[in-house]
Formats: sequence, C-alpha cells, structure tokens
Amino acid sequence: MGAEKNESLDLLSVFLTGIPGLEAQHGWLSILFFTTYTVAIVGNSLIMAAVQADPALHESMYLFLSMLSVTEVGVSVSKLPTVMGILWFDARQIDFDGCLSQMFFIHTFSCMESGVLLAMSYDRFVAIYNPLRYIAILTPPRIISMGLGISLKSVTLMAPLPILLRQLPYCHINVLSHSYCLHSDLIQLPCADTKLNSILGLAIVLATFGLDSLLIMVSYILILHTVLGIASREGRQKALNTCVSHIYAVLVYYVPMIGVSVMHRAAKHASPLVHTLMSSIYLFVPPVLNPIIYSIKTKPIQQGIATLFSCKRQLL
Repeated sequence: MGAEKNESLDLLSVFLTGIPGLEAQHGWLSILFFTTYTVAIVGNSLIMAAVQADPALHESMYLFLSMLSVTEVGVSVSKLPTVMGILWFDARQIDFDGCLSQMFFIHTFSCMESGVLLAMSYDRFVAIYNPLRYIAILTPPRIISMGLGISLKSVTLMAPLPILLRQLPYCHINVLSHSYCLHSDLIQLPCADTKLNSILGLAIVLATFGLDSLLIMVSYILILHTVLGIASREGRQKALNTCVSHIYAVLVYYVPMIGVSVMHRAAKHASPLVHTLMSSIYLFVPPVLNPIIYSIKTKPIQQGIATLFSCKRQLL
C-alpha cells in the first residue's frame, strides 16, 4: 500500500497558474519579471561582494545586511524557474516533488529573511542603547552564531511541511493559483483532512513572522525611548538616521505580507488577478527594493560597491 502510494506521488504532476486574464501579455510580462529578477539578484550580489571585499564593512550592521541579501537571492532564485518557465514557454506542469522542494525553499528563505530583519533591529538597539560596548557585544563569532541559528531555525520549522504533505492522498485535479508553489496552495489539493497541516502552518507563521514582527516593534519602542533620552537634537537625529534603511526594509517586507493576509480573509471573492498580484508584490518587491534602499541611504555600501567597480577597471 505504501509502495503504491509513493509510486502514485512520483507520477503526480501539479499545474501552475500564470497571471489570470493576462495570458496574451506574457511576452511583455516576461521582460518585466526578468528585469525584476536581474535587479534583485545583481543588486543583492553586489552588496554581498562589497561587504566581503571591504574590511571596513566587516561590522555587524553590514554583515547582517549581507545575510539579508543572501536570503533575498534565495527567494528570487527559488521562484525563477517556474515563473519564467510559464512566461517564456507556457510550461505550467511541475512534478510533485519538485513543487514540494520549491515550496520548502521559498518558505525557508522567507523565514530566514524575517529572522535577519529581527537580528538587524537588535543590532540597531545595541548600537544606540550601549554604543561603547557595541563592538564587544556583537563580535564576529556571535554574529556568525546568530546567522547559523536563524538558518537552523528556519530549516527545522519548514522541514515538516513537505514531509506531511507527501503523506496525503491527492485528487486528479491539482491546479495551483500561483506560478510557484506555496504551502497555502498545496494544502487545498489533498483528498483528505488537512487540519493538521493548516494548524502547523499557522503555528509556524505565528512562531516566526508573528513573533519576529512583535520583537522588532519592541526593539523600536526601546530605541525610541533611548533616543528621546539623548540631550541634543543633533544626537537624536544622528541616532535615528542609522535606523532609516532598516525601517524601510521592515516596511517593504511586512506591509505586503499584511496586505496578502488581509486580501485572503477580507476579499476572498476578489478577482484571482488581484490575489496573484498581491502575492507577487509580497515575494518580488523586497528583493528588488532593499538593495536599492541600502545603496542610496548607506554611504559605506555606496563606497564599497564603487570600490568593487574601480578594482575591476584596474584589472581590465
């Protein structure tokens, strides 16, 4: 019985959906999405390379930023094959295990991104609350340990999702509502009770994104309390300016996520196009905007990227 079930799952295919109502525009949309992917992957790769190459950027703030770039490249690369496959070749079919793998990597990197944003808020809090001990508290070994902890937590929490989904029987119609595989979509497919999967999914969301966002809010309440205690106006402004890029990154990440959540609950009968666009904004916008935000608002990153290109010119 178990062998037959595994064999049927091996033969099972899932069909992805493009952008409803805009199938005739896939040629133009492919240019837009490919440009978006290119900006996201190149922009984040430049930040990683700049941080690695410039010893002046080997500080906690920039090391965490490099981790954020890793997660955003991971999210982008995880979605790239199926999204561009649909837009370029109308390749909507994906085998079940491939779909589970894509789901795992998208959710794992998204969870890691949330964890890194929390670590960055802690970094800003320490820098403002206790600047004299900032370097002593956030040492390179401790930063590496935090990064490994975030990665391990994300992998551990997301690993049960594909395992549990693989244990369920599936119907003949396996069509997803996006051009990539998400857990919220996949739990609609089985011909069995998915209450356990739904409860586990909700628990993971609350334990990661919910808890992370709450702790980020607490960090900024403490930061604001500390800043208000600074005597000079110039000092207060300088302290807050160090948080601007991170605040933008948090808003870019969490606002679309909240929008998607509200749409799924308050606008269930809205056009499929609206749901698809909202989900795309949530997954596509942060990897594109964050390297732009940090490149514009953070001078050391600008200088690090400029140094990269000047070194390449000298080599040529």
